[in-house]
Amino acid sequence: MTLNLRQKQTECIARMLNLNQPINATGTANEEAYKILIYDRFCQNILSPLIHVKDLRKHGVTLYFLIDKDRKPVHDVPAVYFVQPIQSNVQRIIADASRSLYQTFHLNFSTSIPRPLLEDLASGTLSSDSIQRISKVHDQYLEFVTLEDNLFSLAQKSCFLQLNDPSAGDREIEDIVEKVVSGLFCVLATLGVVPVIRCPRGGAAEMVATALDQRIRDHLLAKNNLFTEGGNFVSSFQRPVLCIFDRNFELPVAIQHDFRYRPLVHDVLGLKLNRLSVQGEKGGMRSYELDSADPFWVANGGLEFPEVAVEIETQLNKYKNDVDEVNKRTGGNHGAEFDGTDLIGNTKHLMSAVNSLPELTERKQVIDKHTNIATVLLGEIKERSLDSYAKKENDMMVRGGIERSELLTVLRGKGTKMDKLRFAIMYLISSETINPTEVEAVETVLRESEVDTAAFQYVKKIKSLNVSMASANSASRSNIVDWAEKLYGQSISAVTAGVKNLLSSDRQLALARTVEALIEGRPNPETDIYLAFDPRAPKSGSGTSGSHLKGPFKEAIVFMIGGGNYVEYCSLQELAQNQQPPKHIIYGTTELLTGVDFVEQLTLLGKKMGLGNVGPTPAQ
Repeated sequence: MTLNLRQKQTECIARMLNLNQPINATGTANEEAYKILIYDRFCQNILSPLIHVKDLRKHGVTLYFLIDKDRKPVHDVPAVYFVQPIQSNVQRIIADASRSLYQTFHLNFSTSIPRPLLEDLASGTLSSDSIQRISKVHDQYLEFVTLEDNLFSLAQKSCFLQLNDPSAGDREIEDIVEKVVSGLFCVLATLGVVPVIRCPRGGAAEMVATALDQRIRDHLLAKNNLFTEGGNFVSSFQRPVLCIFDRNFELPVAIQHDFRYRPLVHDVLGLKLNRLSVQGEKGGMRSYELDSADPFWVANGGLEFPEVAVEIETQLNKYKNDVDEVNKRTGGNHGAEFDGTDLIGNTKHLMSAVNSLPELTERKQVIDKHTNIATVLLGEIKERSLDSYAKKENDMMVRGGIERSELLTVLRGKGTKMDKLRFAIMYLISSETINPTEVEAVETVLRESEVDTAAFQYVKKIKSLNVSMASANSASRSNIVDWAEKLYGQSISAVTAGVKNLLSSDRQLALARTVEALIEGRPNPETDIYLAFDPRAPKSGSGTSGSHLKGPFKEAIVFMIGGGNYVEYCSLQELAQNQQPPKHIIYGTTELLTGVDFVEQLTLLGKKMGLGNVGPTPAQ
């Protein structure tokens, strides 16, 4: 039984649309019952990658609206609300009920509604004498966005910025951790599993792991808890491991240019909620969906761009041959006299040709779509030399540096301001020692190109802190830590842990390497010091580990706090496939970020610390 998050969340939504009645065998709701769907922006984003308009019809939904729009009454129809449990939504529901907009109200909150809000809802509908219209209130635990079978995002913005903000107080940090825990709890409740939790010591990862462990423990004490089907204390082999990391664990992945198809489409064309718009061949914008219904995207998303171009060509030729084959079969032999004996054969050919048409048309649409996307990508790659950026950044990471002349040539060459800034930061991260005059030269070149250097200076500061940490003796080290804690808020414990990861030399990401060690459960100096929690086991001090917590595991959920990306997603899927036998890995993050998005957060952090040249903010 593999964990399929997309399927599980889609089933929960289907049940919700069926007024929380079980769905019949065909997987659709009772079509006789017409209903109206009301959602807020956040829940619209949860629905959009999973359910299309035509699917809504299947579930008896005839009209759908955003909650904050003005709506006309439809008196004899039930309404399904799917919204976040926040004050403004509750007030709007009370107003809708008091105006008797709909026959009955089926309220579904994306996560558990806090008691005070529930009381507001009750008193508000009582005082307007409309409480009888409220049919049911459900906590759905669906507050996350599933983009692919093994990919989800909590859609929580600017998490990295907030956690590393030097001015953030304990209260703010606790609020962010609480939000992340709540989102992860929704994912686990939807999957119906209680995982073993592993994380590095210190920083946001430990805070989230500790709080999540407690949240699940408290929940398991409830009579009708969401994990009962998991039942007893199952051996670790049947349970997944949840590995929690903080973005500081491996910064470069969030910044680098990558040359694989999925990361390129996300980074360059701005894939959002599985949709993107690109310039069509005949002018005008074309909008496309890229999800698990697209066989080409699923099969080739992890390939380097040139291989994808070859694959498109191959598919196109295969398609042309198949079309010729159909034409040949249905063309008959025109030369010969027509006699009845061939009729039966011809009819068979015609039937098979007619049957193969829809499949051929669909294949052609997929080929056209990816030809269009690849053409637009190619234009960007040439204009910005993205292939060269990706290659040189990779070389820098492997070699631990770059020739000064080559470095400055790239920064003076093609590419957007953001491309250059990202390259400069990658140079900083990859260099084992920092040469002050070289860094000065880089900053000068960036300024000449009118690039805001705040993000560059922020990483430089963090880096120099790491170096002084590494070289200091233990007495002065604790002084540096105290000073750094004051200056940098949260990030320092995680930043120090990040030093060796910043210098990982092989192509496999530090994240994939660490996850592999955690899944296999063999002794490993890097991961033996990781904390381990089992919410089902009796509590025995924080993060202690029984032998069953060490694995091996068949399934893993890997979660990145502070922003994830398609590079990590691809590398984890590759890892899962290369295991013998193949393992199953789900990747999730607080939000999916392009390199530009992430560097913008670094820029803001730099500015908060008074760094950077005052000038226009970096253009994309």
